[in-house]
Amino acid sequence: MPELSYAPSARAPQFPPRPVLLFYCQHSLGIGHLTRSFALARALAGPFRVVFLNGGPVPAGVPVPETMEVVNLPPLGMDDGHNVVSRSTAHGVVEAQLQRHELIVEAARMLRPAVVLVELFPFGRKKFAGEILALIRAARAQRRDVRVVCSLRDILVDARRDQQHHDDRARWLANRYFDAVMVHSDPAFARIEESFHPSRPLTVPVHYTGYVVPARHVEDAVPRAERLLVSAGGGIVGHPLFAAALAAQTRLWPASRRPMRIVAGPFLPEAEWVALQGMAHGCPGVELVRHVPDMVAEMRRARLSISQCGYNTALDIVVAGVPALVVPYAAPGENEQSRGAEALAALGAVRHLPASQLETERLAAAIDEALTFTPRPAALALDGARHSAELLAALLPGHAQPVGRALHA
Repeated sequence: MPELSYAPSARAPQFPPRPVLLFYCQHSLGIGHLTRSFALARALAGPFRVVFLNGGPVPAGVPVPETMEVVNLPPLGMDDGHNVVSRSTAHGVVEAQLQRHELIVEAARMLRPAVVLVELFPFGRKKFAGEILALIRAARAQRRDVRVVCSLRDILVDARRDQQHHDDRARWLANRYFDAVMVHSDPAFARIEESFHPSRPLTVPVHYTGYVVPARHVEDAVPRAERLLVSAGGGIVGHPLFAAALAAQTRLWPASRRPMRIVAGPFLPEAEWVALQGMAHGCPGVELVRHVPDMVAEMRRARLSISQCGYNTALDIVVAGVPALVVPYAAPGENEQSRGAEALAALGAVRHLPASQLETERLAAAIDEALTFTPRPAALALDGARHSAELLAALLPGHAQPVGRALHA
């Protein structure tokens, strides 16, 4: 059996006796789920001893909260075809799955958590259902009063070929195994029923927490440079946007002389990073970097942000107040970024270029047009991390029933 070991930061404080919150997070394609979960974990460390079951690799440059303990599972992920793949040369998929199952069950047995917090499942992560349900059952075997809660982003995928079956299965699992669902959105902007359509209703309580935004140092106002900033979250599916941006820069440079900085992201595959460097060689005014410590700070200094439209990127744009052109990731069966981009564009917060129009001439024209765009401030609730911690603390036995911003059941 693999050894169960926790990995708190060397500078982590000694933990006083607090109820244990076991937080399962499986980030698979991008970095957004991990970034949001880390922001939640920081807020949760006040009322809870947080132990984080980490299912994927943590890229260089992404700080791990010092106030939580980490169980690093053999890393798995998903490829662009929705197949489970190993993120380590040390384990194949089957071996990793067996070891993960044992580690997860042993963590629940040893820690006897008061709360099990599961990111996305059962509304996603179907291919990890076996280990997640084993976690819930093991935790309930240790203490019957454990609270099981889903941590859910604002907009769900609703373009699967088997969407009705998926939604009905998710509804059944949520009602059967979960005590609450926390939706990390502002219900005035995005509600779960807009992208989740089971044939029978959810009966588990659903709480809207507000959006989860990482805590940041607030800079004094800084002047915007004349630089274009191009990004794609973690970068694992960003290469088409980066290639199109380089081609557009070649068209735009003679008239504008405006520099372009591309933040490729830590998950951009190495072969694509090398190819991108080759494409950028000789392209005028272009700078390539792998990662930046604070994307909001980068956006605040940019003349225009050009990006995809994942959960964290969209919030970075709103917080930064930067003029932005979003080109959402939209592979078959993946439409949540497109829905978010359309909603933000309807608010006047961004300009939107559909992924189907990502080619040189249209992107260059969209960039030119977006340079004259002044975004409207999007008045979204952005205190989701703090509110989530309050909700989870209130779910513990002996506490009053929590009251969210809005409750949908």
